[in-house]
Amino acid sequence: MNEKIKVLIVDDSAIVRDLLEKKISEHPDMEVVGTAMDPYVARDKIVRLNPHVVTLDIEMPRMDGLTFLQKLMQYYPVPIIIVSSLLAKDSLTPIKALELGAFDVVAKPHGSISVQEVIQEIVQKIRLAYQSRHTF
Repeated sequence: MNEKIKVLIVDDSAIVRDLLEKKISEHPDMEVVGTAMDPYVARDKIVRLNPHVVTLDIEMPRMDGLTFLQKLMQYYPVPIIIVSSLLAKDSLTPIKALELGAFDVVAKPHGSISVQEVIQEIVQKIRLAYQSRHTF
């Protein structure tokens, strides 16, 4: 594959954004083209940077991830992978995210699930989302 998978990371936590950017960038087939701390910044970057895949948190200031997901799918469909701590606590959130058009969901590290395991899962799902992007 000649083309790198362009990823945009949307999360209000600078620590999470930095970690995801560092770990995703370690993969030679992926490039983090940008990060955003909320959906308003993300919207502008999605239009400008044209990422292949977006990782999206749910709990954010100004607009929650599910509302943003719904708007994005309506106007600018792109494969979205929800990465949220809510998924471990609330069984309806992942279902709602998938109903709104998310490609997949990944729970942030919790309990016995390590950061490394979550990163591996995110990377795997980014590749799958990239392969399916023409269906969006």
